[in-house]
Order: sequence, then C-alpha cells, then structure tokens
Amino acid sequence: MTDSSRSLPIRREPPRFRQVQVVRTVELTPYLVRVTLGGHEFDGLVIDEPAASVRVLVPASETGDLVIPNWQGNEFLLPDGARPPIRTFTPRRFDPASNELDVDVVIHDGGVASDWASGAEPGGLAAVSGPGRGYTIAPDATGFLLGGDESAIPAISQLLETIPAGIPTTVHIEVRHEAARLDLPGDATVEWHLRSPETGPGDALVAAIAAEEIPEGTRVWCAGEAASVQAIRIDLFKQRGLPRSIATIRGYWKRDRAG
Repeated sequence: MTDSSRSLPIRREPPRFRQVQVVRTVELTPYLVRVTLGGHEFDGLVIDEPAASVRVLVPASETGDLVIPNWQGNEFLLPDGARPPIRTFTPRRFDPASNELDVDVVIHDGGVASDWASGAEPGGLAAVSGPGRGYTIAPDATGFLLGGDESAIPAISQLLETIPAGIPTTVHIEVRHEAARLDLPGDATVEWHLRSPETGPGDALVAAIAAEEIPEGTRVWCAGEAASVQAIRIDLFKQRGLPRSIATIRGYWKRDRAG
C-alpha cells in the first residue's frame, strides 16, 4: 500500500490571513458590487503591481462564522477537513493610509462570494491573504490588447490606469447584460460584447480577440472563463505562432464549477 499523500505537491504557503471588517459596499452595476474592507491587520500590506490577486475568506453561509483555516501543504482547510469559503479577487484599490481594500465582486446566482457581497453590512467579518503576482507593464511595448469578461473588469481597469498615456490600447469585454457596462479609466478603445444565451460564456470574447491584428510590439492580456481563455491561447500560440512572452492569459473561473 502506498501513501497517497506523498504524491501531492507541496506548495509554498501563501501569505497569512488578515482578519478585517466590511467598511461599506457600493453597487457599481447590477452585476458588480464593490466591497471595501478595512482594519489594522492591513498594516504592512503592499500591493505594487496591477492585476494582482488576493484571497478573501468569507463567513460560512451555514453559520455566519468566520473560521481561519490552516495551510495543509497543498491547500487551506478548516479544522474538520472541509474546504473554507475562499475566493480570489483583484485588489482593485488599496489605501495604506486608511487601511482600506476594495474588491469588486461579480453578482450571480448560487455564488458564495456573490451572496456575501450582496448581503455584506458594515462590521461584518472577512479575512484577506495576499497579494499574489500581478502584471508587469513591458517598457518596450508599443501597444496593448486587453480582453476579459465581468470577472476581469477590475484588473483591466487597473491596467488601463497603469499603461502609459499615448500607447494604443484596445479592450474587449464580454458581459451578460447591457447594464453590466461601466465607464473605464483612460483613453483606450473599448468594445463591449453581449454574451449570447445560445453560446457559452467567453465565445464572444474569443471571437473578438481572434479578429484582432496583433502588430509586433503589442502585448496581450486576457482573463476570464477557463475554457474560453484556453481557446485564446490556442489562437495566439498555435494558430498564429506568436511568442508566449508577449501574452498573459489567465483563467479566473470555470463554467458549471462553483469556487
């Protein structure tokens, strides 16, 4: 008999969880809610790259209790061995002076984080671990092509705030409803694509990126549903033969898979 635990990869322990509180919530659109978290445990937190990530631990939906999990060498687990309600977000804004962090949460049916954000009230507990890696703006880039769905809007917004003025930038964003659109920073060319109920999530985004010419010197950043961004990888790297070094492609969520 073999010890199956030996086959599991041992991953580096993520940053500790900082226990914080909900300060306020703001509805950016009917499909995107900004939750501002704050607390003295944010002391020392540094987020210095756009499109980074943080893990947010929310209270258990069954009890409303916030239980800090332990790192078990491969993942965070609760004392009873269950997986905690942790979701990953872009740290949209962090103000070290006030120790406030904004995370923008997509609202949808059946989502743990969505339910939390929809009902969050000032004083409610949460915990944050991070940050994870962000994106480095290439100093020699002559243009940018950005793409994503609702889940990528916070990261795309940060990138638009960071890309130097005057560099041509095109953005494609797929949304499920016209009301999910919002004003983005900067002077990029932004095209919104409405998701068709007859097609899967990401199909409109894949088609939009495939239709774009990508001149030499242009950098590509895309994020969204895992299968759709995999199709974008195939288009860029296998069909067009572009070097992988010019593109950052990230799967933020998987269709029909909670969490």
